[in-house]
Amino acid sequence: MNSPSNSDGLRRIRRLLWAAVAGSALAFGGAVLWRAFTPPDLPAPRVTGEAAIVNAYTLTDHTGQTVTADSFDGQWQLVFFGFTHCPDICPTTLAYLAQSMDALGPDAAQVTPIFITVDPARDTPDVMTAYVEAFHPRLVGLTGTEAQVDEAVANFRAYAERLEDETDADGYMVSHSGIIYLMRPNGAFEAAFREYDQTVHQFAATLSWLIEKG
Repeated sequence: MNSPSNSDGLRRIRRLLWAAVAGSALAFGGAVLWRAFTPPDLPAPRVTGEAAIVNAYTLTDHTGQTVTADSFDGQWQLVFFGFTHCPDICPTTLAYLAQSMDALGPDAAQVTPIFITVDPARDTPDVMTAYVEAFHPRLVGLTGTEAQVDEAVANFRAYAERLEDETDADGYMVSHSGIIYLMRPNGAFEAAFREYDQTVHQFAATLSWLIEKG
């Protein structure tokens, strides 16, 4: 006959086993739900290697000057691709970057936010000037020829596609990715973010920590 202590031990083991099974079921169910409600065409950014994202371009800034990625050496760079006719994600993300720059305090002097258009036909330097100045004095707007912009998009592994749209005055819109690329002062890729991943102050704290870490 089993002793009371052995019976208690068996009951504890059974409870632990049931807890493990229940935990596994919950984890599996959570993974299934996450996959079901996460759009397959918008995966979270991942770094697959140093050569995956290349910080290289030759473009024209909003003051009319020719710049390359090397023009921002020594600065942390926040690079975002969009266009001035964008109705939602671009103004929202640029406002987020502007607020983050303000939240950085003195560290903002070490960061340059960069907005690269994916609609160079409409986004001339003059158009870009009026647009970026509405958000933040440190925001740099970059445009260029279609070939130059396409090269920049390809190097950053970004996405941009012109779509016909009869409701737009010019007959088209541009679908594009909404990723913020953080580049180190030496031009190397550090990380990728999305505007809704962190609050403004959390994002600024992350940037300050990286700046301090060097």
